[in-house]
Amino acid sequence: MITGLLASLLLPFAAPPLARWAAPRLRPPVALWALTVTACALAAGWLAALGGLLLTGALGVSALARLGHLIHPLDVAPPALADPAAALAVGALSLCAYGITRSVLRQLRHYRRAREQVRGAAEAGDLSILDRPDPDAYALPGNPGRVVVTSGMLRALDGPEREALLAHERAHLSGRHHWFLAAADLAARCHPALRAVRDAIALAAERVADEAAAAATGDRRLTARAIGRAALAGQGHGHGRGGAAVGARPAFAARAVGGPVPQRVRALLHPPAARPLAAAAAACLLMALAAGTTVTTGVGLDLLHRDVEVAQGEAPGGH
Repeated sequence: MITGLLASLLLPFAAPPLARWAAPRLRPPVALWALTVTACALAAGWLAALGGLLLTGALGVSALARLGHLIHPLDVAPPALADPAAALAVGALSLCAYGITRSVLRQLRHYRRAREQVRGAAEAGDLSILDRPDPDAYALPGNPGRVVVTSGMLRALDGPEREALLAHERAHLSGRHHWFLAAADLAARCHPALRAVRDAIALAAERVADEAAAAATGDRRLTARAIGRAALAGQGHGHGRGGAAVGARPAFAARAVGGPVPQRVRALLHPPAARPLAAAAAACLLMALAAGTTVTTGVGLDLLHRDVEVAQGEAPGGH
């Protein structure tokens, strides 16, 4: 039982190399869904396994076992293994709770600030224009969702490039990519190995929007040029990861120049050849990792439940 739970803690470390291999072989929408489902399954399995280890250690203590109505303390692993595992679970769960709470509060604060900025901005349909010299553009979800762009970004691009950029941001809103980005961020707060998967999910979301913009404009080169010029304009104003412009909006508000821009531009100018077998293998491996985590954790928790029933004086599976 405890071995299965410990295995669930190690499975997320297989995700980064698998994500790096699988993502380029999948169509962007498939990559976005497959990576997000995998990250969420791994994070949920990690948390459930930690909870099982914590319960195993806690019910092995006589006083806590009595509180759980156990006839005798739970004895499913030697103390030399159960006690360190329970201590690990306490520490890891505390770090997860702290990281998730801190991230949620920060993102809500940034979201409220961004909505306040939008309320005072000039509007044109679903477009909100902030009178700021720094070039920036992002999709702000809400009711209704808004495409937010600064006057500095509008000046940095010509007319057709602006249309491509706005089509990109509208694709983020229509695709509800903020849910994928929020889920990826929360998963990354649970396990450090999932940070690389979070970056892969963010890139997949950008690729989906890039392809949608290229389809809307009918010009892949124009879309690539718009993204490249927008990125260069932002760099000229010192807006990198964690910079001032990024801090003014929540991380789940997808940004036009998010992710590795050179890689996105190459994909637009030179679309990768379709490889159905490689794509099927990539999707199957990602789903197998997610399913394996779910099954391993579920089996471990089911065995723990049966051991608890025995310690309570019940037959396994009895009532």
